[in-house]
Formats: sequence, structure tokens, C-alpha cells
Amino acid sequence: MGFRSERAVLASGQVVWTVVGADDFVLHREGSAFLQGLRDAGRAYNTERTYAGRVALFLSYCRAERINWRSPTVWQLSRFLHWLVETPIPPKGPSSRRERFRDTNTANAIMTTVCEYLKFGIRRGWVPRDLEDQLAEPKFLAYLPKDFDPGEEGQFRTVRAKQIKFASVDSGIEWLTIEQISRLAAAARHTRDRFLVLLLWCTGMRIGEALGLRREDLHFMADSQWLGCQVKGPHVHVRRRINGNGAWAKSRMPRTIPVTADLVADYTDYLHERSAVAEAEDSDMVFVNLFRAPLGRGMSYSSAKDLFDRLARRAGLRARPHMVRHGAATHWIQTGTDEAVVQELLGHVSKSSMSVYVHASDEDKRAAVERVAARQREEVR
Repeated sequence: MGFRSERAVLASGQVVWTVVGADDFVLHREGSAFLQGLRDAGRAYNTERTYAGRVALFLSYCRAERINWRSPTVWQLSRFLHWLVETPIPPKGPSSRRERFRDTNTANAIMTTVCEYLKFGIRRGWVPRDLEDQLAEPKFLAYLPKDFDPGEEGQFRTVRAKQIKFASVDSGIEWLTIEQISRLAAAARHTRDRFLVLLLWCTGMRIGEALGLRREDLHFMADSQWLGCQVKGPHVHVRRRINGNGAWAKSRMPRTIPVTADLVADYTDYLHERSAVAEAEDSDMVFVNLFRAPLGRGMSYSSAKDLFDRLARRAGLRARPHMVRHGAATHWIQTGTDEAVVQELLGHVSKSSMSVYVHASDEDKRAAVERVAARQREEVR
């Protein structure tokens, strides 16, 4: 018998994740306490969901291999890491026949979660403390990250680095261009879906922030003073709050994001479509189920993912909600928007988080090569 991750609904209506026995659904106390710790630390709903599956996978492996998960050896953890890439992933459905395998980056991410879980167990006294020294090794930083403080005598250049991992290559950040966003929006068959795509593009929101919006957060008039809001022009408020659909704003600090008149018009079209569904009338959530049960309930992460998968297939693209956010940020920077402004729009606390959005396009790289070639031709002449 193995373990699995399962959703649970608290008395407050909040949706959380737990780890239970795959056959008897008995709660795994330590695994579920770890997930509770994530919530207490303010980690995002998606992080909790992902970590729940990874912890359940590790516990299932330990049970199948007769390993005491509380005191695994480094060799056993290393063997688990290799098992992750050597063992086929269960098929998505009965019609799927092609074997799929995890890549090394995915295996490293799972191992990172496992190590975090074991360190949580060490702090709680479930796991022997001497295991912590084996999970990482000292590493001297020859090249310092931007804004890193090495200390007056370089005492902070030696850090603890993960020991159990594959050497992997950064595959880079994926984002969508304006043309691809247009194709994605054109593939939408409902105004709700089109509005969601264009809202993410206009504001650079995370998908959890968009799904957590309430109608009171949309101030789409030229003047909102009568609502007690001093922000001028149409805009949207992003706030962290508990939502019944599990949507979660990652940033702790509330922020406002201006929107365009075109987006306001798209929202008006969506309201017309929404008004035809009686069950949606009493819901304060902006994005609700209109075409499948339970009607009127706030859209979930899984529903949004399924929607983007459908739109991507129709548009002939590879697209995920976060790629829209990356695309918006990249476009802002490439068109000359100050990075401090982009940082504020995205809700990033650290300036270092902005580095992933600075991309050189294929056109930029070709133009650079052509400039050098033109200069060489001039010198020859």
C-alpha cells in the first residue's frame, strides 16, 4: 500500500492538501503536518498541492522498498533520485500508450521537496539530526549572484549546497509574444476565456491572483472615489485572501494595476455572457464556472489549466498561464519600461527577481550580428 495526495475542506471552507494512505485513506500525520507548515508559512496553494504529491511519492517509494522514511541513508536517497528518471510515469489516461519519463530537472525538484520535508522532520524530532549534514555540502561561491553580500572578509561566500541532485542544464524561461497572445485569445470560444487571457497579458498577474479576484476588486471606471478609492483611471486591486476555490495571491502586499479601455470592454462582454447563467449571479468571484458543474462556483486551478491546454491546441502553441505573465513582463522591459515600474506591476519584493524577464529576442541577436558584419564591411572598404 502506498500514499497519495488528497484535497480536504476545512470548516472555514478553505481547500487544503493532505497525504493519505492510497487504499485506506488514513491520514499520514507527519506528511500532512509538513503541508500545514507550508500554509502557516504563507506558501502558495499551488506549492502546497505540488509538494503534497511529491511527499506522497517519496513515502510510497520508501514503503515499496522497505525503507524507513525517517532515517534514509544518502545512498538510499540517491537511489530514489535515479528511480525517478528510470521509472515510467503512469499514463494520463487509458488511451495513452506512449511511455513518459521524468527529466533530471523534475527529479531534482522532487528531491528538493523531499529534503525540505526531511529537514522539517528534523526540526520536529521525527528524523535524526545527523542526517541534515548529509543532505548538503559546503560550496565556495567563486562567482557571486547579483546583489549578494559576501561579507567584509568573504565569510558568506561559503554556503550549503544540495548534495543529492543531477547536474542539469537550465532550459530557460518560456514566454509568449504579442502575436502568440493574439492567437491564444482568438482561439477562445467564450468571452470569459478571452477576458482571462487578456487580463493576464494586460496586468502580468499570476493565475492564482486572477482566479482569486472578487468583483469588488475591479475598479473599471475613470473615477473610483465614490468607492473610497483614490487610484485614478480603470485599475484592478490584487489582494491576498482565503478563497473557496483555493486561489492564492503569492505576494503578501496588496497592489493596484492599471488596465486599458479595451480590457474594460472585454469585461463588459464577459458580464453579458455571465448573466445568462443564473447560478453565477450570487457569486462574488470574477471567474466562475459557466459551462460545467458546479455552475457559478469560482474557477479552480485545474479548470484554468484545462482551459489553457484547449486554447493552446487550437492555436497551435505551447502555452501556460505563467508564460503569459513572463511575456507581459518581457514586453514591458523590451519596450523601455523602467525595471522598478515592472517590479511594482508584477508584485516582486526583490529586484533580483527581475533578471528572469530580461530576454534577448532572436531579432535582437540577429541585429547585433548584422551590426558587427556591417562594420567589418566598412573597415574592409
